[in-house]
Amino acid sequence: MFKVRQAVMADIPALRRLIELSVRRLQAGDYTPQQIEGALGTLLGVDTRLIEDGTYLVAETEVNGEPGLVACGGWSRRKTLFGSDHRAGREDDLLDPHNDAARIRAFFVHPSRTRRGLGNRILEICESEARAAGFTRFEMGATLTGVPLYAARGYVPLERIEVPLPNGAALPIVRMTKEDRA
Repeated sequence: MFKVRQAVMADIPALRRLIELSVRRLQAGDYTPQQIEGALGTLLGVDTRLIEDGTYLVAETEVNGEPGLVACGGWSRRKTLFGSDHRAGREDDLLDPHNDAARIRAFFVHPSRTRRGLGNRILEICESEARAAGFTRFEMGATLTGVPLYAARGYVPLERIEVPLPNGAALPIVRMTKEDRA
């Protein structure tokens, strides 16, 4: 059993550990070690703006008698499509719900908790919250590893983007969108 709640700044150390473990283990089949190392902390990492905006969620469950984070993900009303605090080119301008798509952002699941509905549940909540804020479309920059989850939830690919990384490698990201049918 798990509980989904809004992330808080005190979660940041646990989020960093969760994201690093998730990326290293779950994305190893889609990305090279050089891509993973170059993406961790810049492209794939914590975005505190999502936490500050109250749009980042965590799933927690008891691990060895203590609450532990097992998944995270969020949505945004800001222009930035993907990336952590340390990614250059961030755009914090607010989106217009009547013209723009809400951003679905930064989903990661603990490797021992995959295929249990955590990503789906967080995504449902994010879409619902974005809908309540007036958005009728959703957009994301999905990792290759995440594409099957999002496609199963009605997202369609728009384009593949090669994002340059600080170590000289590039990370393929798939820009995906979904029109709200609710």
